[in-house]
Amino acid sequence: MAEMMQFDLVSPERRLASVEASEVRIPGAEGDLTAMADHAPTITTLRPGVLSVTHASGTDDYIVLGGFADISGTSVTVLAERAMPKGELDRETHESLVEEFRAAHEKAKDTFKNEPGPVDDAAKLLSDMVALGDHIRI
Repeated sequence: MAEMMQFDLVSPERRLASVEASEVRIPGAEGDLTAMADHAPTITTLRPGVLSVTHASGTDDYIVLGGFADISGTSVTVLAERAMPKGELDRETHESLVEEFRAAHEKAKDTFKNEPGPVDDAAKLLSDMVALGDHIRI
């Protein structure tokens, strides 16, 4: 049996998960990563994507929209800006989120003229949100 670690996923609205997990696949802003027991201590920011948790009863998928993950050898704690079980993301909700990210990108373009960094960051978040919908086929 695989070694287990404590996994907790919380958002401002609610605690979504608290289980003993063997593996957590995280959509990191610098790239996806998988955390397992005895993982090197790491803190990473999150991009919009699917976070998957493997535990004794199977695998649970969650949608995360920013935040960060704190990984230690014995636990993974994810503090998400927004999160929900994957099953709660329907087409209407996804379209609303894409529009929200699109508006943030437009605002960044208007606010940060001749400053590509913030505009590029907003464009990347919008791209990740669109890709999320493609990934989960909604």
